[in-house]
Amino acid sequence: MIRLDIFSDPVCPWCYIGKAHLDRALETRPDHPFLIEWHPFQLNPDMPPEGMDRRSYLETKFGGRQAAVEAYAQVQAAAEAAGLEIDFSAIDRTPNTLDAHRLIHWAGLEGRQAAVVSALFRGYFREGLDIGAPEVLADIAGRCGMDRALTLRLLSSDADREDLAARDADARAKGVRAVPTFLVARRHVVPGAQPVELWQQVIDELAAAKGPDA
Repeated sequence: MIRLDIFSDPVCPWCYIGKAHLDRALETRPDHPFLIEWHPFQLNPDMPPEGMDRRSYLETKFGGRQAAVEAYAQVQAAAEAAGLEIDFSAIDRTPNTLDAHRLIHWAGLEGRQAAVVSALFRGYFREGLDIGAPEVLADIAGRCGMDRALTLRLLSSDADREDLAARDADARAKGVRAVPTFLVARRHVVPGAQPVELWQQVIDELAAAKGPDA
């Protein structure tokens, strides 16, 4: 197997789109060699713990309402091209995502990371869930086969909080500036929401390098 490390944030629409492209490529190459692990990167590391109003956040980030509308029109078009449904009107708040990253970490320990990552993206972008809220995160954990009550207890503690923040900081120190960022075999960096065809090419090249008898 070949490691594919993905640095991502579940409130990043380009991460959602990038995942959709990768998933489609993997479906067309069922014998792909990737062992996938998701890693924390907060788009908004200084976000208040309670999050903030979505409209205020976007207008501040993009410098006004019209600029925010134009930026997200591009995102919407890319999402539709990727076959994704995104309901931006359902999103009321932009959350702090450290707890969501803690959940992704715990899911990885239980072999349920892929399911939890998918549920977080779907919950935020399609259902407008506040994925910074402990009850919401515990519900997602439960739906993905994790222990809901245990997850809620962990979220109420500081378990792994410092570790996840340190991993985020380490990624930035090593040059990750935006997400999604993919790291193939711990050597090759693939930035951005790459198209399906690129991932198919990467998989085919890895298979060719491995050889028919490997």
